[in-house]
Amino acid sequence: MGNPVGFLEYSREVPNVQSVETRVKDFREFMLPLGPKQMTEQAARCQDCGIPFCHATGCPVDNLIPEFNDLLYQGRWQEACEVLHSTNNFPEFTGRVCPAPCEAACTLSIESFESPVLIKHIELQIVERGWCEGWIVPLVAEKKTGKSVAVVGSGPAGLAAAQQLARAGHAVTVFEKNEQPGGLLRLGIPDFKLEKEIVERRVDQMSAEGVEFLCSVEVGKDVSLDYLRRMFDAVCLTLGSEEPRPLDVPGAELKGVHYAMDYLTAQNRKVAGDVPGAPISAKGKNVVVIGGGDTGSDCVGTAIRQGAKSVHQFEILPEPPEQRPPSTPWPQWPAIKRTSTSHQEGCTRRWSVLTKSLEANKNQEVASLRGIEVEWTPEMKLKEKSGTDFEIQADLVLLAMGFIHPQLEQLPEKLEKDARGNVKTNGSATNIPGVFAAGDCATGASLVVRAIKAGRNAADEIDEFIREK
Repeated sequence: MGNPVGFLEYSREVPNVQSVETRVKDFREFMLPLGPKQMTEQAARCQDCGIPFCHATGCPVDNLIPEFNDLLYQGRWQEACEVLHSTNNFPEFTGRVCPAPCEAACTLSIESFESPVLIKHIELQIVERGWCEGWIVPLVAEKKTGKSVAVVGSGPAGLAAAQQLARAGHAVTVFEKNEQPGGLLRLGIPDFKLEKEIVERRVDQMSAEGVEFLCSVEVGKDVSLDYLRRMFDAVCLTLGSEEPRPLDVPGAELKGVHYAMDYLTAQNRKVAGDVPGAPISAKGKNVVVIGGGDTGSDCVGTAIRQGAKSVHQFEILPEPPEQRPPSTPWPQWPAIKRTSTSHQEGCTRRWSVLTKSLEANKNQEVASLRGIEVEWTPEMKLKEKSGTDFEIQADLVLLAMGFIHPQLEQLPEKLEKDARGNVKTNGSATNIPGVFAAGDCATGASLVVRAIKAGRNAADEIDEFIREK
């Protein structure tokens, strides 16, 4: 531990962001990083705990957090970058979009969940310094194995698996149904949270390491899974979980009602210059986002940047408390109310709201939403509250209620699924010999950081499998 009393000498200092008036004018990232002196002070707050819960229970990729904090404090940034990459292939992604369960598990969070070590920003600063200094370079395998692996899907799980396998000496080909690699990272996350140049530079590194990307190729449609099994020594499915949860109410079929991912994907393509104009625009419209999670928040920020007249976000669950409740004690992830930067930009939020119907205008376009407030019993059963019916104008309704399972219709029926419709695995192995699965398609929709870990685990299993063939 570089400074045994650093947590007493320094307070948590979070990065500033551009003003709302400035940042909503474009889709660029708007965080203002801390300076070198501030970073040293923030790293000094780490207590190097005997049991580092940030690492042991908080971080899904098992980042060696006390180690890289100490190295940063000592000014040994390059070594900190190496330690960071020893467990996480893409800290520039997680340093931007991870909710930081490591910080919730920090010992400094015991008294207040608002005072942990600034782990997420430290991670981001380390990796960005690594890119600027040229420390992050292609790591080409010294010896090739002569074995080949097909990775289906290029989201965070697919990219992690592909990079690990290529560095182990295998020939890796990534099949991506969209026009460019990146999956959710490229098409699902708005640029104001993750600019796509950040994804592209990592893809370039992987290409230099020998990974081949075949885009606009959909496995199950353009090429069969059986063909891949014949042509490669192993196949890794990292398809994500893209089947959205539908809204089963009258009017859900109206024009102007869209799934969140369709909406976000269209805007991301516009920002990238891949389409002449946004197919779905909130400009001048009263927007209602149904769903209170991160995807819904991304819809809020996107609609505001497009020039929405008003934005409302409805969540069916109760409003969480402001302080950590007894049900999620430290070091667990606290079930508290979270307000994103998108919410701060001008959004009306309501909880315990059930959508009853969507009403149409004369052109059969959505015009309003009819809803009612609900209450939840201790058994978490929903009950409508009499006399709380309401109707709100809605010219654009975005459905951000989560995802129920991966889209597997075009894959062989013999591929076994679990009760939730995910690919059933034992470890990462499926019931089909030589076929593995990782990430959201096997676990259900989750965090980018968990997908990276799943991809790394799958790569280890695949490496062992094909070396024993």
